[in-house]
Amino acid sequence: MSQLISGSDLRTVHAVPLTPYDQRDQVNFDLYARHIQGMYDAGIRVFLPAAGTSEFHSLSQSEIVEIVAVTCQAAGSDALILAPVSGAIGDAISLAQESIKRGAAGLLVMPLTHPYLSDSGAADYYERLIKETQASLIIYKTRDIPSDALLLKLAADKYIAGVKYAVNQLDQFQSVMDQSTEECEWLCGSAERFTPYYMLAGATGFTSGAVNLCPRLVLALHAALVDQNFAEAMSLQRTILPIEHFRARCGESYSISMLKYGMQVAGYDFGSARPPQRQLTPEERQEIEQLLRPILEREESLIAG
Repeated sequence: MSQLISGSDLRTVHAVPLTPYDQRDQVNFDLYARHIQGMYDAGIRVFLPAAGTSEFHSLSQSEIVEIVAVTCQAAGSDALILAPVSGAIGDAISLAQESIKRGAAGLLVMPLTHPYLSDSGAADYYERLIKETQASLIIYKTRDIPSDALLLKLAADKYIAGVKYAVNQLDQFQSVMDQSTEECEWLCGSAERFTPYYMLAGATGFTSGAVNLCPRLVLALHAALVDQNFAEAMSLQRTILPIEHFRARCGESYSISMLKYGMQVAGYDFGSARPPQRQLTPEERQEIEQLLRPILEREESLIAG
């Protein structure tokens, strides 16, 4: 049985590290480990390796387990590593158990993509994962199922450490927060575009893909929001927003490819996103180079400062 996650450990930025590929389309674990170490040195303490922005759906189960293991090795001992699981329940349990063996502290249950979903079926899925792993879970919500009512009920379970909430109806989220009385942590799952508003409503942390490019800026945004320094927070958010606005184009289909090219602009060859992720045109690459320049310069100023 793994030790259960303390809610206080989740009240921060949750980094979703990009997965780099070499020229043979194999995961470049050496570059990946250096990237994790860099984000850890910048102050990141919670990592969601191989999750959505990390191309979860384009990775094999063995690749996911190895990525989780390398993250655990590359980050400091005080880092919290959450392994993503989804798909057929047997596969999810197997992936969870192997990831925990390799060092994961808990699980991020990715959005359920099965047809004919219901709350009762979703509850069975989460309960099986808990029964078979005895691990802390964060549930990722992007659609109607699991419902808010189910999440509020599950929040009473000691194994449910948090909810990554990514249904961007802020009045709905505020209603959930008004009803929540449990230790479960409620987190913004929609990154910097929505973070200030989620945290104002009661979220305690947020997930980020932009953190791959500007971890210090992202951490500073979280700190400003915790301190209720909203002028500073909104200034930092506006600095980061060009990344998030580009990623959000065309139904967020640039979410991964934009960041991977951004890493190249920053001097690291992470390769292209695997199909079916969108590939970039020369014009889009040029636009990314231009919009990143002031962001990377501000990130550098925080390093120097």
